Amino acid sequence: MNAEQTRPEGFKLLFVCSGNTCRSPMAEAIARRAADARGWRHFEVRSAGTGALAGSPASARAQAAAGRHGLSLEDHRASPLTTEAVAWADLVLTMSPGHLIRTLELGAGDKAALLTAFAAGDDPEGIPDSVTDPFGGSEQEYEDTFILLERLIARALQRLEIIVAP
Repeated sequence: MNAEQTRPEGFKLLFVCSGNTCRSPMAEAIARRAADARGWRHFEVRSAGTGALAGSPASARAQAAAGRHGLSLEDHRASPLTTEAVAWADLVLTMSPGHLIRTLELGAGDKAALLTAFAAGDDPEGIPDSVTDPFGGSEQEYEDTFILLERLIARALQRLEIIVAP
């Protein structure tokens, strides 16, 4: 019997931003692709927003940035952050301190962290304090955010390999 067969449940990762139309949907798509590339079939990833309007699509510039990197956000629909979403997740990674506070208010406890802090681990060199919201910004700001998210998520998933890898 392999490790995947003995695992009763998969690992569930939730990304949180404000409106769930820019940062967290990009993070979700990036993490899903990276997990698939690692063969993590028991890995689930979702996203939500502390002020999300349910059903809103990803912003046009977030869709464009993702598209330039071979990912589609066309089917994404915003989801508000709820106690149920927090309870669903094994790990909640937030884009800013304000998002972290809200997840803690919803009962996340020690399973919530800033994405930047979690990705930095013991090596914070070159890691910003938070992921700046590109909403309303230029295409370059969205591109810069996407590239930062790719780097942070690669580091975060590397830290999770001991827990998630089959």
